[in-house]
Amino acid sequence: MRRIYRGIFIVWVALRYGLDELVLTSFQKPWLRAVARIVSFGRKLDAPRGQRLREALERLGPIFVKFGQVLSTRRDLLPPDIADELAWLQDRVPPFPSKVAIATIERAFRRPVGEVFVEFDETPVASASIAQVHFATLRAPDGSVREVAVKVLRPGMRDVIEKDLGLMAVMAGWVENLSADGKRLKPREVVAEFDKYLHDELDLVREAANAAQLRRNMDKLNLVLIPEMFWDFCHPEVIVMERMKGVPIAQLDRLRAAGVDIPKLARDGVTIFFTQVFRDGFFHADMHPGNIQVSLEPESFGRYVSLDFGIIGTLTESDKEYLAQNFVAFFRRDYKRVAELHLESGWVPVGTRIDELEAAIRTVCEPYFDRPLKEISLGMVLMRLFQTSRRFHVEIQPQLVLLQKTLLNIEGLGRQLDPELDLWNTAKPFLEKWMSEQIGPRKLFEQLRAEAPRYAKLLPQLPRLMHDFLENRPADHRRELLELLAAQKRTNRLLQAIIYGGIGFVLGLLAMQVLVRVRLF
Repeated sequence: MRRIYRGIFIVWVALRYGLDELVLTSFQKPWLRAVARIVSFGRKLDAPRGQRLREALERLGPIFVKFGQVLSTRRDLLPPDIADELAWLQDRVPPFPSKVAIATIERAFRRPVGEVFVEFDETPVASASIAQVHFATLRAPDGSVREVAVKVLRPGMRDVIEKDLGLMAVMAGWVENLSADGKRLKPREVVAEFDKYLHDELDLVREAANAAQLRRNMDKLNLVLIPEMFWDFCHPEVIVMERMKGVPIAQLDRLRAAGVDIPKLARDGVTIFFTQVFRDGFFHADMHPGNIQVSLEPESFGRYVSLDFGIIGTLTESDKEYLAQNFVAFFRRDYKRVAELHLESGWVPVGTRIDELEAAIRTVCEPYFDRPLKEISLGMVLMRLFQTSRRFHVEIQPQLVLLQKTLLNIEGLGRQLDPELDLWNTAKPFLEKWMSEQIGPRKLFEQLRAEAPRYAKLLPQLPRLMHDFLENRPADHRRELLELLAAQKRTNRLLQAIIYGGIGFVLGLLAMQVLVRVRLF
């Protein structure tokens, strides 16, 4: 019955804010248009549709707010006005009672909160859709007292999430089956994607592990601070971490007054992002201003402070190489290479004409080069690229959705910090250096070193494997293999002769130089 009541409430809110217009008015059948007019009668729907959708999600509660945040990242599926409005959703929801937070902590650690912490501030300092944060002090094993932040999961979230996700899946199926636009927007895929992100965020130990990995990756970069996790006090519902002291990056006046180099801060943000993406393939995928601060402490002045690691993006080596080649080709305005990469990766059908795709990409990107960031809308570039992609039946890659979202966050952050920042020229040297490292001798040595244990195990077995192979092959194949082996031996002898001859020639030259110097002296 609770699920039925919740479903009725969701439908009522949808009708109250006119969300039915987003679906029913797209139908072509007259009787469905009549239904749309009936349910819309008597309501004031003066606000834009994106604003009404955002307000409806806020009314439905934290899970739907989080859904709106994730939905805002799918600019390949949403009209620009709706995506822009949903992007305003922030993790600012009413906190739950401190007594409930304390009860959760005591249940997780099986002792009173006074025995866990020296001091515990019952007033939360931040409240989000999934958890809220309290400050406390913790006695370390060496007897010292550490200032910490305690993140506590909202109570009953798992049950609420399962119920709401079930209802979302049902409604997504209705939208997809009843509306032509619904099929294009793929609502069931969006809900499934949201399901994955949300369940990842529900396990706070997973978030702690993400933070620990990022902390190791960024340790020697000296551009960003990431809190240390106290593993003895980490639980799926509660994690305790180092308290970070910084100024929210949105407070630019305060940062300028403190003497922070704002243009450098903007460049450092681009460096951090591209390092995480292309060097590590492991990047913070929720980099909105609410999760970023700037340190004013003397030992770390002007460095970023990164928070909230519930959403992390990962890329494979092939993903990184493909993206880097695309970026470098874009920066060089080599649109033909971009089109070829799309074809090589299988993102477009085999019969796609390279020249047509090249011309379409040039039309999208060329107007945006050689401009400062204040004149470039990366969101607009992405939207036009998505429109071009649909024309050429490009498949949107799921592993790149978080990267697209993070790129938009970086754009907003860069525009806020330094409107004159040239994003293209800032990123181009980094990517070109990364590409040179991928194909140079250093990368070859690293790959050989990584494969050395495997080679050491296989090499002693090669004679036996070759013998067994020859014994089990027909005579013709065996004769061919023997001829190939003989040719290989001849080639090896020739190479050895060339190498030894070269060494002898060099030694001869050295000897002649020694003799000349002896005669001179």
